[in-house]
Amino acid sequence: MKVTKENLSKEYHESGAWSDLPLDELFRKTAAEHPTRVALVDAPDRSTWTGGEPRQLTYAEADAEIDRLAAFYSTVGLSADHVIGVQSPNTVDTVIAVLAALRAHLIISPLPLHWRQKNVLDALNSIGAKGFIAADRVETRDVGVAARDVAADLFSLRFVFGLGNEIPDGLIELGPMLAEMGNDLEFAPSERPDAADHTATICWSRSGEENVPISRCHNHWMAASQLVVHEAHIKEASSILIPYSLSGLTGLGAGLVPWLQTGGTLYLHHPTSLSNLAEHANEVGADVVMTPGPLAQSLDRQLENNDCTVLAAWNISSPHPTTFVARRRIVDLHIADEFALVAKARGPSAKIKETALGKHCGPNGCENGPALLEIAVADEVEKQTPTLLVKGPLVPEIGWRTINGEQRRVRWEGNGFLNTNIKVELMEGGIAGFGIPGIYALGTGNLETIDLVYAGYPGIREAAAFVVEDPVVGARMYAALVPEAGNVPDAGAFFAYLDAEGVDLAKIPHRVLILQSLPQNSDGTICRERLTLRTQRLPAAVA
Repeated sequence: MKVTKENLSKEYHESGAWSDLPLDELFRKTAAEHPTRVALVDAPDRSTWTGGEPRQLTYAEADAEIDRLAAFYSTVGLSADHVIGVQSPNTVDTVIAVLAALRAHLIISPLPLHWRQKNVLDALNSIGAKGFIAADRVETRDVGVAARDVAADLFSLRFVFGLGNEIPDGLIELGPMLAEMGNDLEFAPSERPDAADHTATICWSRSGEENVPISRCHNHWMAASQLVVHEAHIKEASSILIPYSLSGLTGLGAGLVPWLQTGGTLYLHHPTSLSNLAEHANEVGADVVMTPGPLAQSLDRQLENNDCTVLAAWNISSPHPTTFVARRRIVDLHIADEFALVAKARGPSAKIKETALGKHCGPNGCENGPALLEIAVADEVEKQTPTLLVKGPLVPEIGWRTINGEQRRVRWEGNGFLNTNIKVELMEGGIAGFGIPGIYALGTGNLETIDLVYAGYPGIREAAAFVVEDPVVGARMYAALVPEAGNVPDAGAFFAYLDAEGVDLAKIPHRVLILQSLPQNSDGTICRERLTLRTQRLPAAVA
């Protein structure tokens, strides 16, 4: 299935921005040339946060598993352009499952790990998924059990597969199944000359109360990765350590696909602490490590290999990048939700420059290569903050919004730009990164609706949700609760209530503030700014 118009596809191919090589063929090519090179390595602490013992595979071993699993998908009845959801953390098994699906010409929809059962059900139903791959657990959450319950409610979901060693009844255990069938599974590749132009993934953007599907073909991912590989100077056979799950532009576009393009070793990591990430990077001698941007300075101090490159990811929920003198190469990744990214290496002064408007052709200052991204801003209307416009070979051809119950494309048809609806701050040299932190960044939508959720807790007279800036993650959700007379709410019980109600994890507050009344504006609405100030003045009152 293709989502890019023929004229754009032709333009991108002729410019050299797109190729004829799909993602799984990149892996097959490296496996043929370097079969004994180590391809994938699990985190040594894998068993503490998901099922299964740590694994390590060479390219030849991994390629054989990919072939067998691709054959298995076809054997059970999954065919080209069928969609399968994936909700699983960073493990060797997850990467194999994704690459096998792409080899079988399936469309992968990687789901965020924090999504609840309702989010998963709504998403898979909206895209007509035929299959679902889920881990047995992620830390203390029984993802496999939730996947089984999703299958019970979604008639169109024909197959639910499990990864790990604690798979609940009702799921097909991929590991034992493949081991049992052994050499009986032989993959017969089908001809698809333009496979790289076909849809590879459906990722998810957050728009108010909606999770919006964003489609990308293999070439979209390749173009996004090129910016990272060139700017970070990632060499062939590099060791790359990624702590981001493979569920969006950061984990896939700046992690998985650069690994595929450079044919190195991918070290998989599940983030529990910064010291844990640094220790893992030092143990494996990583050449490239990705980290949330606000943690880049601390990580830089803890890494032992001065030749290691740090990819500092800044998304719309991050504060503005900070300047510091680093001991190694720092490449800032400015992420525009699921729509676009720009990679920018810091110069000797360590000063972070604004993201320039116009065309981006690879390494900073490069004007000879094909344009991979073009950036503009929407004109200010009635003093409203301008929004980010993007187009080019790495930008998805279709962004969806639901209007009056009907899904429609979001494009500026007159000039070809896609309007991301992300607010930007204009600077003299361009724009300050990719977005202004705040409510949109948390994906919280209308705070008034969250007020009602919090107020539903027994013994609460009124409640308010509000956002507090955070130096690490950019912004956090807080709750202010006003109890009924004579009632003393328990913060632990309140969190247990939200969990039992299945409240979206993005709406669960970081902290709770107990008040006698809520501050109001002159028009009678809740003054959330005063609530934010109160958390800074009275930290002891925050549970």
